Amino acid sequence: MNAPTSTDEQTRHFISLLKKFQNVMLVTHSGMHGFHSRPMAIAEVEDDGRLWFVTSVDTAKVHEIEIDSHVHLVAQDGNNAFLTITGRASLIGDREKIAHLWQEAFRVWFPRGKDDPDIELIAVRPERGEFWDNTGARRFKYLWEAAKAYMSGTTPDAEDGDMHGRVRL
Repeated sequence: MNAPTSTDEQTRHFISLLKKFQNVMLVTHSGMHGFHSRPMAIAEVEDDGRLWFVTSVDTAKVHEIEIDSHVHLVAQDGNNAFLTITGRASLIGDREKIAHLWQEAFRVWFPRGKDDPDIELIAVRPERGEFWDNTGARRFKYLWEAAKAYMSGTTPDAEDGDMHGRVRL
């Protein structure tokens, strides 16, 4: 894989795209068992791309992050947008931040509400990201490139910085 070649514009586009996602797959390293993936609801995305998640204190992901803070996030939406993030996760027990991020939907997992002592936050500080954005007018541009490639027996040009990019965050 090539090294990230981000521009400020690509980085802004990446974070803007990231803020449209509600869920990601969080991948942690589980020691001898390889990698462990699970879906996670995004509680917040900050302007610098830091992501926040709400979890229980006593879960496999928490124990895995305590051992190895390197994580990978993968996301896809129904509108032809995809992204991946590699970064470092940290575990945060800040009750004020938990109250700030609290959403009533979290009550399904935490019936005692935002004051539940079992709640812990996962903050992911992204280091690198990659996106594929074929939403809106980009979709038509890609379809045009794909049709041209099909007709000419070549492959489509999917490396347009607006549709695909690698960023360092």
